[in-house]
Amino acid sequence: MAYYVGVDLGATNLRGVVGDDEADIIARAETETPHTSGIAITEAVLRVVREACATADVAPGVVAAAGIGSIGPLDLAAGTIDGPANIPDVGRVPLVGPLSELLDTDRVYLHNDTNAGVIGERFLSDRNPDDMAYVTISSGLGAGVCVDGNVLSGWDGNAGEVGHMVVDPDGAMTCGCGREGHWEAYCSGNNIPKYARHLADAEDVHTDMPVDAPDFSAVDVFEAHGGDPLADLVVDRVADWNVVGFTNLANAYAPLMVRVGGAVALNNPDLILDPVRERLEETTFVNVPDVRITNMGDDVVVKGALASAITGGTGERTA
Repeated sequence: MAYYVGVDLGATNLRGVVGDDEADIIARAETETPHTSGIAITEAVLRVVREACATADVAPGVVAAAGIGSIGPLDLAAGTIDGPANIPDVGRVPLVGPLSELLDTDRVYLHNDTNAGVIGERFLSDRNPDDMAYVTISSGLGAGVCVDGNVLSGWDGNAGEVGHMVVDPDGAMTCGCGREGHWEAYCSGNNIPKYARHLADAEDVHTDMPVDAPDFSAVDVFEAHGGDPLADLVVDRVADWNVVGFTNLANAYAPLMVRVGGAVALNNPDLILDPVRERLEETTFVNVPDVRITNMGDDVVVKGALASAITGGTGERTA
C-alpha cells in the first residue's frame, strides 16, 4: 500500500496526516501554528509530519507524495508562503523544499488552503464535478475554484482569493491585508467582532455584548443572536455581504456546486447559508449553484492535501 502525507497549515492550527490512496487518514498530529518566525512554522510542519509518520509506523522516506494546503499568499515557484496575511511579521515560510527533503521525494504539491479544499471535495465527491467551488469562512475567507476540470491556482498560486473581492465600495471596514471593503473584512471570524464594534458606533444600537472586551469574538455575536439588537443587526448585515460574495463567485465562475467550510460556517450553518440559498436565485445572472456545508468538517483541507498528493494536484479520480 502506498502512503501519502497531507498538511493543513492555518493561521491558528497546524495538522499533518498520513493516509492511504483513498485519502483515508491513518494517523495524525497537530499543534498550534507558531507566530514567531517563518522558520519556526517550517519546523512545526516538519515536526507534525514526523509525528504522524511515527504514529502510522511509516518511515518518512517511504511516503510516495505529499500535499500542503496553506494560508497565503503563496510563491509557488519558491514553494513558500510569502508573508502570511494573518500572521504578521513572520516573513517568508519555506515549505516545499524542507518537506521534500524530509520525505525524499519531489512530489510535494503546495496549494492555497481553499484550493486544497476544492481538490478534496472533487476527489471525495460522488459527482466529481468539473465545475465547483469550495469556500471557507473561518478566521479568514477564501475560495478554491475548479472550472472545466481545472483547479485554478494562478501563476503564483493565489487565484480564487474571493475574500479580497470588494463588496463594499465605501470601504467602511479594513481587511487584515490592509485594503478596504473586502468581503473578508465583514464576514470572517477575525473581523466580525470589529464589524460589530463599528455598527455599535455607527448605528447607535443597544447591546449587552461585551464589545469592548479584549476577548470579544464572533462566537459571542452568534450566541447572542435572537436576544440582542446589535447581534441581530450584525448577523443580518453579515448575511447581506455573504449574499454579495457568493453572487460574485457564482457569476464569475458558474460552479454547479459550492461546498462551504470553516469554523464560522460549520458552527452557524443556518445563519450563514440559509440567506445565501434563499437569495441567490434573485442575484445571480448564471446558474444557481447547489450551496451546502461540507460533509468533511474540519478535515476538508487536510483531506484535500492528501487528495492532491494522490492525484498530482488535480483531485481528479481518474488521475
